[in-house]
Formats: sequence, C-alpha cells, structure tokens
Amino acid sequence: MTIKRVTAGLVAATALLGLSTTAVADHSVNGRGNAGPMYDYAQVISSEPVVRYVTVTTPVRQCWEETEYYTVDPRHFGGSGGTLVGAIIGGVVGHQFGSGRGNDAATIAGSLIGAAIGSDASRRSYNSTRAPIEESRVVQRCKTELRRHQEERIDGYRVVYRYNGQRYATTMAHDPGRRIRVRVDVRPAG
Repeated sequence: MTIKRVTAGLVAATALLGLSTTAVADHSVNGRGNAGPMYDYAQVISSEPVVRYVTVTTPVRQCWEETEYYTVDPRHFGGSGGTLVGAIIGGVVGHQFGSGRGNDAATIAGSLIGAAIGSDASRRSYNSTRAPIEESRVVQRCKTELRRHQEERIDGYRVVYRYNGQRYATTMAHDPGRRIRVRVDVRPAG
C-alpha cells in the first residue's frame, strides 16, 4: 500500500465523518434529534361558548274523568219466566190428549205451543209496565299532546389565545381553562 492511497482513504473518511456530523447537527434542536413534534402552552385570552338553540318536542299525556250516560231497556230482559211456565203447562195439557206414541208427540206440541203463548203474554205485560232506564258511569279519557320548547345546546367554544406575542383563534369541543396546549412546529424558512 502506498502512502498516497492511505492518505486519500483517511481524507475521504474524515470528510464523510464531517458531513454526517453536520447532518445530525442540522436535525437536532436543543439536543432532541428526531424525537417528533414539540409542545408548549399558550395563554387563553377568552373562551366563549358557541350556542345553538334547538326545538325539543315532548309528548305529554293528559287524563281526566267524565260521566258517561247510557240507556238500559229492561224490556229485553223480561219474558223468559213466562216462556218456561207456558212450556210446562202446554206439555201437561198435550200429554192429556195423546195416547201411545202419539202421547209423546202431543206432549212436545203442547210444550211448544205453551212456550210461545207464555212468552208472548209475558212480553206484553212486562213491556207495558217497564220504561227505559238511564244509567251513568265514570270513565277515564286520555289524550296525548306534543309540547315544544327551546333549549340551548353548546356546540363548542370559540377560544382566543396568545403565543409568543401573537394572537390566534380556534374552536374547541371543551373550555380549555386559562391555558391551552399548542404544538410548536419549527422548520427552516428556506
């Protein structure tokens, strides 16, 4: 190996080492290297809620009691006793007229005729003495109404803050308090 070759290799290695040190120094800020973004705190000057008004509809059920009137016609309930008595009397009379197999037929026919006569007589006498009756009862009635009212909704906060003598504004989901965390991004201007 010649001295020229060794010297050229050393010069190249030194130059390479010098360039890499300069590159590392350019990317290093306060000894942080390539550690990612930096954060700091800024003073909050004002924080005002962003308010939106919405209409809310709520169903409301209201109930009350009323007296309901209705008519009862007692004539529809009478007459069954007369039908039964007429059937028995008609069956006994029919039984007196028949003999043998005809006796059963006469008993049945007498019962049917007696039931019809008893029912008709009972209906006529009951209808002539009974008038319709008006009754009442208490019933509950309900209805649902929709009531509307306005409500405030906070959509976020309009925040004005100061960092390094400059004023900035942003909108946030919550009230940050007296200071706000900001991301500091330092880049070369060129």
